Amino acid sequence: METSRAQTLETLIVSVNRLVRAAAQASGSPTSAAVWRTLGILETEQPLRLGELAAASRVAQPTMTRLVSGMLADGLVSRSVDPDDSRGQLIELTDAGRERLATWRATIADSVGPVFADLGDGDWDVLHDAAAIIASRTTTTTTRTEIHA
Repeated sequence: METSRAQTLETLIVSVNRLVRAAAQASGSPTSAAVWRTLGILETEQPLRLGELAAASRVAQPTMTRLVSGMLADGLVSRSVDPDDSRGQLIELTDAGRERLATWRATIADSVGPVFADLGDGDWDVLHDAAAIIASRTTTTTTRTEIHA
């Protein structure tokens, strides 16, 4: 890959991570990033076994067990017996979890709005196109080798 393209990708990744961290901090939510990431994974890919969910969310299985326990208590996820293996359990997003995730996303988008308030229509068009390209090239599917979002 050309150096300038590699630098562009690096800048994009670093900048998006900074933007997400700033948005999360500005929102004031005490909920951990791992919870939001896990709910986002379940939004597009469910049900998942605990180990699959841990791998997709990039946390250790004991950590995911604690996260799921908290999300179960909050009504954000549900747990059921895996019909293919009665020893396993499947984790799914509940309607309350889906609603909470949507509210969180709206909150963090609103929290960074002022950073972009001075952009003109042309810049917004560029951001719109860039977001569409990135969205089309990323996935949360655990069975594929593409980027996990």
